[in-house]
Amino acid sequence: MTNLAFESETDETPHGVDESAFQTLRPVPRISVQAFCETEAVAAPIERAGEDRRMAKAHLKVHMGGIPTAIEFYQTASTPNLIVVETRAEPKEILGLLEQLAEVCDPSSKVVVIGHYNDVWLYRELIRAGVSEYVVAPISMADIVTVIASIFVDPEAEPLGRSVAFVGAKGGVGSSTIAHNVAWAMSSLFDNEVVVADLDLAFGTANINFDQDPAQGIAEAVFAPERIDEVYLDRLLSQCAEHLSLLAAPSTLDRVYDFDAEAFSQIIDVAQRSAPLLVLDVPHMWTGWTKTTLAQADEVVITATPELANLRNTKNLIDTLRKLRPNDGPPRLIVNQAGVPKRPEISAADFAEPLELEPVAVIPFEPQLFGNAANNGRMLGEMDAKSPIVQTINELAHVLTGRREIKARKKPGLGALLDRLKLKK
Repeated sequence: MTNLAFESETDETPHGVDESAFQTLRPVPRISVQAFCETEAVAAPIERAGEDRRMAKAHLKVHMGGIPTAIEFYQTASTPNLIVVETRAEPKEILGLLEQLAEVCDPSSKVVVIGHYNDVWLYRELIRAGVSEYVVAPISMADIVTVIASIFVDPEAEPLGRSVAFVGAKGGVGSSTIAHNVAWAMSSLFDNEVVVADLDLAFGTANINFDQDPAQGIAEAVFAPERIDEVYLDRLLSQCAEHLSLLAAPSTLDRVYDFDAEAFSQIIDVAQRSAPLLVLDVPHMWTGWTKTTLAQADEVVITATPELANLRNTKNLIDTLRKLRPNDGPPRLIVNQAGVPKRPEISAADFAEPLELEPVAVIPFEPQLFGNAANNGRMLGEMDAKSPIVQTINELAHVLTGRREIKARKKPGLGALLDRLKLKK
């Protein structure tokens, strides 16, 4: 029996779900879910669950009204894969209502009951009657997603690898370079298998940065999604280091690369089943597929340089991602190329204040180190392992794999910069 069901009846806080377990839940498959709620306290977290990235493929609709409303509704409508019903009825009355609901439902439809009675006898009778789960209110968004995943996600399936999407607030800010170096650090520091996917098919630089010239890569996968499985993906990967593989972009202009919103979803799903860490090098553009990729990644890292246009773009990205990913933490922020000689720039502290987001790293302008690495097709750690910048990259690898958290810093005042940008906090 789920541990969600038997808490104290006087406990008004949402039931607890282990945060790390929730963050690693596999995505719910493409199913239809309809909920019939008697209270806003239950309807609200179910609606929030429908906005969660783990529920991106599912279609969820919330109706107000409990089991009687569901009975009336399904007399003239087909039933979905899952019906969630809230009821404040007495235990014995609940069983009678569910018998009536069963008469108008397809036998293949699963049912989750959210009740207000913490009763072992009721739970046993509901499970005996074929109910998939009984949860006692109050509930949280995480409770709902976890229950749905427990019903429709194969418990024997291998855990998905963690995906980290890197995107630049503007072109030329060094997002790809940082993504590649962090991926290399992850693979070398922790002996974890890491896959880097270069999603900039026209102008990607991962093949140059890793000194690779593969005959095949991500283009073959995205243009033939029906062929994608672990075996086919393995043929497309090129080995960059002992634990690092690359899904390279063709970096040619012999065709146009216009894709629909879900074009890369299949590739990413298969890659996450193939390696514990997947680094997505997302180009600086705003299309349906880049939006979907950023919305569904486990972690998003924004790289920006300390100037005004970057601050505006970063603010827009953060605000949009908070709407797209309401149940996840904010993206990570890296301030790159700080301290360019004779260039007026915004301090890291002033850059962070209107974003309400502290940078996880501030990387100084170091053209010789970065230039030598790029021109030789080597990573920064291979060029100078003792460099403070390499230590920062290593720290990022620890943070993005959940091995360490960076301490927050205090925020000084920003002055008149907000007025110039007209940013809303």
